[in-house]
Amino acid sequence: MSRISLSRFLIEAQRTEGNLPPELRLLIETVARACKAISHSVNKGALAGVLGEAGSGNVQGEAQKKLDVIANDILLEANEWGGSLAAMASEEMELPYSIPENYPRGRYLLLFDPLDGSSNIDVNISVGTIFSVLECPPGDVAPSEADFLQSGRRQVAAGYTVYGPQTMLVLTFGHGVHGFTLDREQGSFVLTHPDMRIPASTKEFAINMSNQRHWEAPVQRYVGELLAGTTGPLGKDYNMRWVASMVAEVHRILVRGGVFMYPKDARDPSKPGKLRLMYEGNPMAFIVEQAGGAATNGRMPILDIQPSKLHERVAIFLGSREEVERVTAYHAAD
Repeated sequence: MSRISLSRFLIEAQRTEGNLPPELRLLIETVARACKAISHSVNKGALAGVLGEAGSGNVQGEAQKKLDVIANDILLEANEWGGSLAAMASEEMELPYSIPENYPRGRYLLLFDPLDGSSNIDVNISVGTIFSVLECPPGDVAPSEADFLQSGRRQVAAGYTVYGPQTMLVLTFGHGVHGFTLDREQGSFVLTHPDMRIPASTKEFAINMSNQRHWEAPVQRYVGELLAGTTGPLGKDYNMRWVASMVAEVHRILVRGGVFMYPKDARDPSKPGKLRLMYEGNPMAFIVEQAGGAATNGRMPILDIQPSKLHERVAIFLGSREEVERVTAYHAAD
């Protein structure tokens, strides 16, 4: 049986299903090529002198790693000239990136976290790229921040690439979730995980337990029940995982189930959460829902949130549907 490359998969989806516009296909192929270049830089690591701090900060005031900056530049440069995009927005940049006037502009908006989990770079743990695609409002020749402020339901595509023992691209257009593994010898992504599905129930959870004292009561209750195991109300033992890389956490959940939580906490009551809605919450929620899971902020589906600013933060509970619905119900009852 012949292997199905990403390009073949996209062309067949465009031809047979009729729900993949040619401009969107070209955009995804361009993003995939950029992710291959990022993967090469990540894999070279210290050999290419790309580890360590960049000596700069991003819009959130976080210290940037050298690879944060490199990955951001790769994505901007790869996508600015292709003619599919009207503008881009990056977690690493305060304002949207306008397509240079000497390049054609297209109908889509691209948002990305160029290197999620970058605190793990120097210790050789999986990191990744997350991206989201929206349609630009028709007739808008100079997109502004307001044009990006669409709910997650408006996404036309989303995906991530995880740079681990293998480099994998996971992708959805709203018709299921498919995973592609990078064949380094051939230089192409190959379909290896068609129609990925998240089991409805699980015995595995991921949360940063060091923040427990800061959590709200519903989260305290839920995690307490998980830890109680067979002696508690849930009647089964759970294992805990924590990688501190959202891409790695979500990828594990897509492959074998689980629930990932990054809740609001009391350290900064003005912030609804830690992770970013537009760059992390929306694309991952889209993927998880398409794989049969659920994703909420504890009170409503993440994809239903109407963003008010480009770098808005959000609490996140996502993964196996039964567990996400349980912790969301605890919030509703609080």
